[in-house]
Amino acid sequence: MVFSTATLTFLRGLERHNDRVWFEAHRAEYEADVKEPMRRLIEEMDVRLTRFAPEIIGEPKRSMFRIYRDIRFSPDKSPYKTHASCWLYHQDGSRAVGREADSEGAGGAGAGFYFQIAPGDSFVGGGMWMPPRDALVKLREAIAEDPKRFGRIATDRRLVRRFGGLSEEAVLRRVPRGFAPDHPAARWLRFQSFVMGRPLTDAQAVSARLPALLDADFRLMLPLVRWINGVLGLRAAERR
Repeated sequence: MVFSTATLTFLRGLERHNDRVWFEAHRAEYEADVKEPMRRLIEEMDVRLTRFAPEIIGEPKRSMFRIYRDIRFSPDKSPYKTHASCWLYHQDGSRAVGREADSEGAGGAGAGFYFQIAPGDSFVGGGMWMPPRDALVKLREAIAEDPKRFGRIATDRRLVRRFGGLSEEAVLRRVPRGFAPDHPAARWLRFQSFVMGRPLTDAQAVSARLPALLDADFRLMLPLVRWINGVLGLRAAERR
């Protein structure tokens, strides 16, 4: 078993007592019940990825997100996240996610796989969330050039059945400037984020079968991840 009910218990406690005094008093529980299981999961998924997506890697120090929130520009000054999460990324890219990758240029980050655990809010996902401007332009140009190829990937019946298709959390109301309103790819050109995923129950998140569940979902999302990375110049690999 990777995570346990103790993981969820700690995160519930942190949500109720999101302050440094409580966290420091329970740091040993965080290390044993949250951080160490996440490290083991990342290592397990890295081994599994070598079998079907060797260009995507999991490295505990870089894949695991910090528990500390960036509160510099947030009205919410709670110091800690109330979930734990990780990002499995292209070996030639970086661990930066979405617009964090602006400074690294188009494709600096690329697409990968995401997992988070939280009481009532566990989640598995894949793709590229809110690409920086240069990367978004490249993706839109590739979609416009071959709408059918991208459409086949995004509307694959297995993906739609499992994840509901591409997330529509960030879709423009109109086709972006530079493309005809009636462009054959108009539906996809309005997307600003290229991700899909699904929620997991608490029972799934603490199950011994979690790595196998993530393995199956990642395999389904791999065509989308590889398409994005290919457009951004990050190649697929046959071996590591």
